[in-house]
Formats: sequence, C-alpha cells, structure tokens
Amino acid sequence: MLTVRDITKSYEGLQILRGVSLEVAPAEIVAIVGPSGAGKTTLLQIIGSLERPDGGTVSYDSTDIFAMKPSQLAEFRNKNIGFVFQFHSLLPEFTLLENVALPALIGGESKASAEGRARELINYMGLADRAEHRPAQLSGGERQRAAVARALINNPKVILADEPSGSLDSANRAELHKLFFDLRRDRGQSFVIVTHDDSLAEQADRTIRIVDGRIAQ
Repeated sequence: MLTVRDITKSYEGLQILRGVSLEVAPAEIVAIVGPSGAGKTTLLQIIGSLERPDGGTVSYDSTDIFAMKPSQLAEFRNKNIGFVFQFHSLLPEFTLLENVALPALIGGESKASAEGRARELINYMGLADRAEHRPAQLSGGERQRAAVARALINNPKVILADEPSGSLDSANRAELHKLFFDLRRDRGQSFVIVTHDDSLAEQADRTIRIVDGRIAQ
C-alpha cells in the first residue's frame, strides 16, 4: 500500500535521513521509534507529503506522490492521508463538528454530507454530546479523539500520527491506543505512528527503529 524507497533529507548541510526504505501493508499498524533527533518526525512529514525529500520516492499503491504537480499533491493528500499531531491542532474558533468536517469541505463535499459523516465519526468516538463544543471546552483526551475523527473524515488510506498520546495522562493514552486498534479492525485503516511510548510500540504489528537517520537492523 505504502512504499518508501531510499529517502534522504538534509537541512543546512546536516543530513537527517540517510537512505530510509520501508513498506506498510493495508490495515497494518507500524510504530517508528528512536532517540530524539534521529529523523522520525522528518520521515513522517515526508511520507505525508508535508516535506519533500532530497532523494528517494514515496508511493501509495504505485502512485509516486512527488511526481505530482503541487495542486495534484494537495488534492491527493486531502483524500488519502490523515494526520494526528501531539497537540491535536484543532481550530479554536470552530466547534468539534466543524473541525471534523473541515477536510471534507476542503475536498469539495457539500456541508450537509460532510457534517453528516462527521457526526457518524463523532458518535463512533463517543463524543456525540460534545459535537457543538469548541476545543477549549473539551478534555485532552476528547480533543485527541476529535483530531482522530478529523483525520478519518475522508476515509484515507493511512493515518500518520506524531506522538499522538505524548500530551495525555496514562488513562487517556491507553484509551487512544485502543482506539487505533479498534479503527484498524472496524475500518481497515493503516497507521504509521511516531512514538516514545513503549506500550504502544509493543502493541504495534511492527516496530521500526531509526538511529542517526537510518533504520537500525
């Protein structure tokens, strides 16, 4: 489903990634671990097309994303890749419902359709009674579940998560981790998760360790 080949990346003469290759299968949960500064987040951003590599390729179902024009790539990203960040990145002026529906609206879906599907996801997340609340009115765990719902709204091929439970307490971390596996079971989503959480890495189907910009053998 996802194929990464020989990715290299440097910033201001400092090489961050040194020929990283990996594959992710449909409905697979992959954890990326390693010390701070090893290149984990840079790799995730390149996989998600938020950064362009210096060399190498990233392909989804044989589609080389960096061969696309910028407008094509933006459309592809919107429809095929979901993102979950450590600090949820919800828009504070919008309700939970509006935040979840936003990627579908950006993709050209009607408001009625987008909000209808958003409500279904919000219900799945156990947040039905919070749909009209703004992020400041939600707990940390609720905000992260809302962020996951937003990532799912366009039914992407893969969810990319960067330290998604890093700001949560132990109970909410466990709940979020369980949610990822429930989503894989119920929706067939693939997940690539950068994490320092050993318990999440141990539950993943596969763990990839990056050290000094390379995959450790």
